[in-house]
Amino acid sequence: MKIKTTLCTALLLPFVTIAAPKNIIYMIGDGMGPAYTTAYRYYMDNPETKVVDPTVFDSMLKGMAHTYPDDHTYVTDSAAGATALATGTKSYNGAIAVDTQKHDLTTMLEIAKHLGKTTALVATSQINHATPASFAAHNESRRNYDEIANDYIDNKIDGKLAVDLMLGGGTKYFIRKDRNIVNEFKEAGYVYADDFNKLNDIKSLPALGLFAEVAFPSAIDANPNRLEKMTTKALSLLDKQNEKGFFIMIEGSQIDWCGHANDVACAMHEMHDFANAITVAKRYVDNNPDTLLVITADHSTGGLTLGANGEYKWLTDVVRGVKASAVTITEALLKTDDIAKTWTAYSDISLSKEDLAALETAKKESDKALNKAIKNIINTASFTGWTTGGHTAVDVQVFAHGNSAMDFVGSQNNTAIADKLIGYIKQ
Repeated sequence: MKIKTTLCTALLLPFVTIAAPKNIIYMIGDGMGPAYTTAYRYYMDNPETKVVDPTVFDSMLKGMAHTYPDDHTYVTDSAAGATALATGTKSYNGAIAVDTQKHDLTTMLEIAKHLGKTTALVATSQINHATPASFAAHNESRRNYDEIANDYIDNKIDGKLAVDLMLGGGTKYFIRKDRNIVNEFKEAGYVYADDFNKLNDIKSLPALGLFAEVAFPSAIDANPNRLEKMTTKALSLLDKQNEKGFFIMIEGSQIDWCGHANDVACAMHEMHDFANAITVAKRYVDNNPDTLLVITADHSTGGLTLGANGEYKWLTDVVRGVKASAVTITEALLKTDDIAKTWTAYSDISLSKEDLAALETAKKESDKALNKAIKNIINTASFTGWTTGGHTAVDVQVFAHGNSAMDFVGSQNNTAIADKLIGYIKQ
C-alpha cells in the first residue's frame, strides 16, 4: 500500500526540469579525428603495466558527428566545419559564418553577446584563423585575414564589441600600415598584452592578447603548454564575471597543422597540450555545475593510421623519442656538415646506412625533399601511416561533461551540436 501511495504521489508531482547550462565551454581540436585520440591514449600509456590507462578524452566520449560541407564532396575544410559548429548551418569550403549565398549567419557567440553573456575566443593559431573567425566574423573567404581582423572591431552586437576576451596570435593582421586595430581595441577600453610571459598580468576584461606575429610555435618546439595556460587564464577571468554566464570557444589549432605535415610527434605534443587544457576546463565544470563542456573536431586531417606497411604494431617509444618537429629538424640538418651527429640531438632513432644516405641525397635536392625524408624515417620506424596531406571525410568524436552532457549521446550532424548549444544559450 505504501508503495502504491508513493508511486501515485510521484506521478502527481510536476516534472522537474533541469535548467540549461549558464556557462558554455566549447573546445575544438582542429583536425582531431578518432585516430588522434586513440594515438594519444597509447602515446601516454605506461608500457610497464598491462593495463592501457584511459585519457581525459575516454572519460567524456558521448557520440560521433558528421562533418561534410554543403555539397556532395563530403570532405570539409576548417572554415565550413567551424561555420557549421558555430551557426548550425552548413556552408561551402572557405566560408566564414556565411551561407552558400554568402549571406551572414548569426553565430552562437553573437547570440550569447546579445543576451548579455561574456564572450571569449582562445586559439594557438592566429586569432583570425578559420575556426575562431567563424564565431565572431563574416567573410566569403577564410583567406581574407585582414578583413576578418577588421570584423573583430567593426562587428558590433547592440553597439558593443562581440568578443570580450581574445587570446592567440596574429599581430601581423592587427597592426598594419593601413590600420592599427590593436590601438582601436585599446581606445575601446581593452587591456592589451603581446608578451606571453606576461599573460597573468591581464587582470580584467575586456582584454586582447596577441602573443605571436601569426601563430604560436609548435608545442614540440617551444612552449609545450600554451593552450593550457591560456585556458586557465581565460576561465579565471570569466569566472563569476557575469551573473548571466559566459560562452568561450577554445581551439587546439595546430593538431591540424601537424596532421597536414604528416608529423606524428608534432601531433602528439599538440594533443597533449589540448588534453591538458581540457583537464583545466573539466575541473572548472566539476566546481561549477551550471557549466557545460563540449569537445569535438571540425574534421580529421592526414588519414592517420596506427600501424603501417603491413606490420601489426605502432611503436610509441619511437614517437616519444622525437624531440622536435620535422621542420625544426630540417633546419638543423641544413646547417650541419655532420647529419648523423646532429640527428641524435633530435631523435632517438638509430640511423641505418640507408637512412643516412637518404638524408644526404635529399639535402642536396631541396629543403622540401629533406623534410620529407626525415618524416619518412620517423613514420617508418614507428609504423605510422598517413593517406593524405589534406583532410578526410570520416566522422569525428563528440565529448561532453557537465550540465546537459547526455544530450550529445549518439550519431549526429555537426550542425546538431550547434543547434543544441544555441538552444541552451537562448534559455
